Amino acid sequence: MQGVPAVPLDLLVAVLLASVRAAAFVMLAPPFANKAVSGQVKALLSVAMALPVALRLRDTVPAVEPGALITAVVQQALVGVVMGAFVALLFAAVQAAGDMLDLFGGFQLASAYDPLMQTQTAIFGKLYAWTTTALLVVTGGHLLILQGFFRSYDVLPLDAGVDPGTIARTFTDGVGQLVLSALQIAAPLIAVLFITDIGLGLLSRVAPALNVFAMSFPVKILIALTLAGFTFSLLPGVVGDLADTARETIVRMVTPLAGPDVGGGEGG
Repeated sequence: MQGVPAVPLDLLVAVLLASVRAAAFVMLAPPFANKAVSGQVKALLSVAMALPVALRLRDTVPAVEPGALITAVVQQALVGVVMGAFVALLFAAVQAAGDMLDLFGGFQLASAYDPLMQTQTAIFGKLYAWTTTALLVVTGGHLLILQGFFRSYDVLPLDAGVDPGTIARTFTDGVGQLVLSALQIAAPLIAVLFITDIGLGLLSRVAPALNVFAMSFPVKILIALTLAGFTFSLLPGVVGDLADTARETIVRMVTPLAGPDVGGGEGG
């Protein structure tokens, strides 16, 4: 009886390191990071993402030594976390826009605990987050994100060093992009609600007998619901743009992470 063919050690190491990067990415990047996706599915998905690229990464594995392997595992996990967190920040802008609408529209009092997201969210924040996840899958946006992730193996191979000094700047840029995108989505609604507050304030000066404070809540809620219906129709385009941005940003973001010893490792 013939024995089982031996698997090259460098191929096993390539699968291991690629799986570590993929697992760290899947744990944070939408839509894979959703709490509805079990840990077993995420683990299998990480291995499935690593297998197609393992063959071409064999020549970039570090030396098969305990110290070098531990360092490589930590580096791949760090790279995956940085990429996944940046993608999560991009798509968190949509929920942040919904949270702003809840805050300025008077819906924040109706917040409830969301077991899937494990956060305290209000009506529009939850609705925008669920809609974004659904649109991301339906429109194939998750495939664009995966395309950018797979390109990261070419830009930052397994034996590449990681420059820790650029990680803080990367997250700072991500937070800035989050705030900017959220304001771009919610700014028209916030501006209208702000003008409504000014109008109600002027009305209270013109007609002091009116209980403007009691009127403000239903008026602002009605205006918020009306305008949210118009902005809700814009979400497919917003999600598509965010998916394209995530694909390109992953590669641009990973490039400065490479240290001076990129490509300097030897295959195991």
